[in-house]
Amino acid sequence: MREIALLGKKIGMTREFYKTGQLVPVTVLKMEKARVINVIDIEKRGYKAVQLGFGKIKNSKLTKSMKGYFSKKNTEAKRRLKEFRVENLENLKEGNEFGLEIFKNTKFVDTKSKTIGKGFAGAMKRHNFGGLRATHGVSISHRSHGSTGQRQDPGKVFKGKKMAGHMGDKLRTMQNIEIIRADLENELLYLKGSIPGAKNSEVLVKESVKNIKKLTMIEKIKAAEEAKKTPEKKKK
Repeated sequence: MREIALLGKKIGMTREFYKTGQLVPVTVLKMEKARVINVIDIEKRGYKAVQLGFGKIKNSKLTKSMKGYFSKKNTEAKRRLKEFRVENLENLKEGNEFGLEIFKNTKFVDTKSKTIGKGFAGAMKRHNFGGLRATHGVSISHRSHGSTGQRQDPGKVFKGKKMAGHMGDKLRTMQNIEIIRADLENELLYLKGSIPGAKNSEVLVKESVKNIKKLTMIEKIKAAEEAKKTPEKKKK
């Protein structure tokens, strides 16, 4: 199910240990089960897609139209609805549920989440500028971004110029993140390294789009153990 994604909540970071004594920093995600709310075929809209519902929500928080929609579909209300285009609709029927098992044979995933909002930030923090000199004639502008415009022609600041402004709170996609471990009982997914976003933020996880040939941590450890077992060639 390469086209379908799951929604999860970022719990925080921890570490995973291996027999070799190696440790890997991991981000823990609490995944939500997805329920098929609507199946869209070519006759309806001209493309094949599936609408999935995630999370629970009180009926009191729903609009009248959404209450009617969920009662028509004869399913419990869901907090988030997301549509995914798919090539095959054979195994997808309204009411079907699936969770972490869709990543059973998956080694790498792509994640999409919102970065932590930093508010209004200066040029040095926002764009990693070096700033001006700390001494020798520089007055009150040590952390400034320098000149922004030109002469009389064109006499304006071009759009996209790196300046101070709002930092963070943007959607960011991270590709080729390795799955270290999947806990099906507790619906937890352990991903290698860090993922953008604050604690309890929403993370969309889907199978990696790119075809990756790099080794996973377990494969690397196995390869290292096998290399130790093979006898070295005698020096002449």
